Amino acid sequence: MVVGLDQYLEQVRDVLRPGTRVLSSGLGAEEARARAAVAEAAAGRAVALIGSGDAGVYAMASPALEYADERIDVVGVPGVTAALAAGALLGAPLGHDHAYLSLSDLHTPWDVIERRVTAAAEGDFVTLFYNPRSRARDWQLGKALGILATHRSPDTPVGVVRNASRPGERVHLATLATLDPAIVDMYSVVVVGSSDTRLVAGRMVTPRGYRWRS
Repeated sequence: MVVGLDQYLEQVRDVLRPGTRVLSSGLGAEEARARAAVAEAAAGRAVALIGSGDAGVYAMASPALEYADERIDVVGVPGVTAALAAGALLGAPLGHDHAYLSLSDLHTPWDVIERRVTAAAEGDFVTLFYNPRSRARDWQLGKALGILATHRSPDTPVGVVRNASRPGERVHLATLATLDPAIVDMYSVVVVGSSDTRLVAGRMVTPRGYRWRS
């Protein structure tokens, strides 16, 4: 049996065996999908819970494991999270310490998100924004970039990667001063450099922070 978000299941439907039972649902039904997958596994069925990227990064492993117990043998299959796919396309922006932050306030209050963005800004981390902007949440990214801008120069490199490693992949380079949040959507990940990140031959590079020894 296969359980997952409808749009993700469409991406793997061609590799499913004939007769595979498929349980799909739309956005916002994460808890229901996790409970359904666990219930089916507890009943003795082999279940694959499908997501995108890596299941443990802003994805379905966490809610599923909250409901699973010792009756269920859970096997996590590592994937490539959006930050790594985007980083490879941008160059090497993750060469030193970095922080992942979700800007979705559907499950986390904005004041908590704002506090974490401020901490990343003060700590001078390369900062990656997941769930950066949607039709219903169109101001949070601008607010977050404003917080970072109080601690970094206007020419700090910023990369936006949409549909990393998928059809329609798009890479956009800008700076804190020039990035237009309107080009960003839920299929994008935004990578904001640290004070050490620079552009080298059109690629974002964050030095590793030490000199090589001969």
